[in-house]
Amino acid sequence: MTHVEKPTELPQKESFAGFSQPAAGSEKRIVISLVVLFGIIATAILILLYIVPYYGFSRISAHLPLIMAILTALVGAVLLGSLGVLIAVFALGRDVPFSRKLRSVAIKLLLPILVGLGRLAGFRREQVQHAFVAVNNELVLAQCRNGSPPRSVLLLMPHCLQDKDCLVKVTHQAQNCKRCGKCSIKDLLGLAEKYGVHIAVATGGTIARRIVIEVRPDLIIAVACERDLTSGIQDTTPLPVYGIFNQRPFGPCLNTRVALDRVESVLREVLPGKCGQ
Repeated sequence: MTHVEKPTELPQKESFAGFSQPAAGSEKRIVISLVVLFGIIATAILILLYIVPYYGFSRISAHLPLIMAILTALVGAVLLGSLGVLIAVFALGRDVPFSRKLRSVAIKLLLPILVGLGRLAGFRREQVQHAFVAVNNELVLAQCRNGSPPRSVLLLMPHCLQDKDCLVKVTHQAQNCKRCGKCSIKDLLGLAEKYGVHIAVATGGTIARRIVIEVRPDLIIAVACERDLTSGIQDTTPLPVYGIFNQRPFGPCLNTRVALDRVESVLREVLPGKCGQ
């Protein structure tokens, strides 16, 4: 039987009233607690991997148990040190030394583990995904504040924003929109023109990746559902992606909406020189 997503929309965890708001403390706590839980489990596994064959090592060589103990301690130190850096980044909301490369690895490998651990800890998948995206967004904004503003920004929108009865094809070429005002594409085109950024509409992950390769942006502001947004952030790392969950008053993939004030708030923050335009 095909799984049908409930039409209700989770409340947005970040509110933008003309300016971007950092990730809520509860969302940070979810991510940090799951990273700590993963560290504890990984350390326990490393210890077991050493203890179980310990007596067999001594039969091979008298020095082998010591060598394996040192190797296990080094692996554990690197693992716990890396998780400690990630926790510091999540807690502080800004980059620390070695954090950018480490964060890219964590986004690709750690999120599926955190989702699994979250389920064991009693969190819903959507809660972990919202927390992950909220923390990711804060780090993306911190990266923009601490470095130079992105030269090229891409607004990547899902095709389900388009009115279901519209006959105009806006995939790839959002400029084909007739701007009738029945959906959000008209206003998003206006924002793209106002701030001088690219805008594209994609029907799925494959086309979205192709658009990213063609445009080669420094930053993506993406709108999608939980599944597509988290997988998109993973696929495009280390390219920074600011994620905004779409609103689904009519259910999934049907006349969805986006909070336009949030999109503009992010544009104002990452492109401060264009705020007054």
